[in-house]
Amino acid sequence: MGRLVGVDLARALAVFGMYVVHIGPPLSATHGVASWIRYMADGHSSVLFATLAGFSLMLLAGRREPRTGLAGRQARARIAIRAVILLALGTVMAIEYGGVIILGFYGVYFLLALPLVRLRARTLAIIAAAFALVAPQLAYVLSSLLTPSVQQSINTYDPLRHLSEVGVLDLLLTGFYPALTWMSFVIAGMALGRLDLSSGTVQKRLAALGAALTAAAYGMSLLLAGKGALRSLAEDGPSSGSSGPMPTGGGSMPTGGGSMPADGGSFPDLSASSLLQAGPHSGTTFDIIGSVGIAILVIVGATVAMDRLPRLRRLAKPVIAVGTMSLTAYVGHFLAQSVFSTPAGTGTQQSWLPLIMYVLGAVLFAAIWSRFFRRGPLEYLLNAATRSANRIR
Repeated sequence: MGRLVGVDLARALAVFGMYVVHIGPPLSATHGVASWIRYMADGHSSVLFATLAGFSLMLLAGRREPRTGLAGRQARARIAIRAVILLALGTVMAIEYGGVIILGFYGVYFLLALPLVRLRARTLAIIAAAFALVAPQLAYVLSSLLTPSVQQSINTYDPLRHLSEVGVLDLLLTGFYPALTWMSFVIAGMALGRLDLSSGTVQKRLAALGAALTAAAYGMSLLLAGKGALRSLAEDGPSSGSSGPMPTGGGSMPTGGGSMPADGGSFPDLSASSLLQAGPHSGTTFDIIGSVGIAILVIVGATVAMDRLPRLRRLAKPVIAVGTMSLTAYVGHFLAQSVFSTPAGTGTQQSWLPLIMYVLGAVLFAAIWSRFFRRGPLEYLLNAATRSANRIR
């Protein structure tokens, strides 16, 4: 009771989108509707995941009104504890699965978002817009200045880099989900968390905003970058490694379960013209604005559907259950891939059957678990670990 069911449904869709990228066939092996599903999952699912992470921060910090005083201090402590745990869990998983793991980046996002948790929706929206406009250009400049020798020197003194291939530099600038550009999504989600999503007026305004952002970003990118960029993206896919200014620090994914594709590309061209493109994970202003627009549309669409279609809500209950335990569902599919040696979504994987089985498995597990427990297994442990924040006075 009291849960935002539409948000849980959107969170489940984000998880399944990550499944598509990690387990499903590559874009080059898909056709028709399947190719659009694969294309929309690339980049957009992880963006939706990050946007919903910002929304979740507001559930902890006080959704409509920020918690103040003792309650506010305890809420910020719970966020900080979660951040440290996610960073540690992400680092441990990165040792096995490489830079594709988003959890360590989540930990950094939460820490960076702490000073913002008491701000209003309008202020958060302005900050998110400022990040979208400035951060990609700043990232481009910093990446251009980051010579291999400088990067090696930084990594030498980075304890995280000695544990896995994801270090501080990757978390902030050069990884698959660098905080410098991805904080736009988190802060946008925080702004959404301050709004009354059950209000019809708010839903209409957000739907219009999401559509406008999506159309403006991709339309302007197409106009400025030219049809060639769009054609290249459609033919090669967003993981071709030619779609953006940001270098990604993941490289190859040596894992126990086979090569794990990242929800993005590999070292792209650092030409200034790439700043005009809007391909998934390109890290450009157009990519950020367009992806935020799509995330808003998904969240609002899921909320409206669950509010106004009670029969659909009942049918979607098992899927919604996945959204209530998204951390468990996300970590679980990596562990299952190792246990069952499931081939990753690379050129050797041409079948949709493994993906379908993983989605059905997650839905079945979540449906059964939720009948007996309020939280998923990892969600329960994470919540228990944050209870120490209640000692703060």
